[in-house]
Amino acid sequence: MSQIFEPSIFDSIIATIEDDSKQRELIKEVQRELEKSARQISTVLNQVHTNPTKEAINSSVETATNLFRNIRKNLSDLSKLISPELVYKFNNMWSYSVQQACFLAALTEYFRSERLITISELENVLGIKVSLNGDYSGFHITIEDVLNGYVNITSYLSRLALNSVTHGDFARPLRISRFVNDLYTGFQLLNLKNDGLRKKFDAIKYDVKKIEEVFIVTSN
Repeated sequence: MSQIFEPSIFDSIIATIEDDSKQRELIKEVQRELEKSARQISTVLNQVHTNPTKEAINSSVETATNLFRNIRKNLSDLSKLISPELVYKFNNMWSYSVQQACFLAALTEYFRSERLITISELENVLGIKVSLNGDYSGFHITIEDVLNGYVNITSYLSRLALNSVTHGDFARPLRISRFVNDLYTGFQLLNLKNDGLRKKFDAIKYDVKKIEEVFIVTSN
């Protein structure tokens, strides 16, 4: 009579679970460093709200640009931990932090040139390849992460528009309004299927409205 239950069947499963657990702990360790690096840059850029002068903004951009070397190191360390076949298995562990890095890179470029950062510029800043067509098998930034980073700019700029007026800068809200409207128009061209991203996109129109209200008040 053959044995109904063979305990050795579970040996490989247990080994896989243990390996996954070890891998997740290593990822979490680098992830914490990535989050720390992002917070440092965010703190620097948030200072713009209290002092949105050209000199202060330029100083914040310079400091943030230097701090991105930490982001690049963190992402490089993360990429070394993940073999190509495991990228999508563990992607949810770092996705939010990568989106934040994309947002900070885009915001830094906006302050530098008042335009949207390009994909190639983003790759250069973060030191990681962006997969536009989903055909890149190595560790990469997804286009969804990039778009999430882009869309997060609008809430920051709607707040900045109001703070700029408070500090006597009545020209900046108009420039912000033009930029956000252009960004909104760009997103309208996309056939978004990601529910989370779609909801964020839908929220842009409220930021557009807030900025327009600031502009209308300053014009009267």
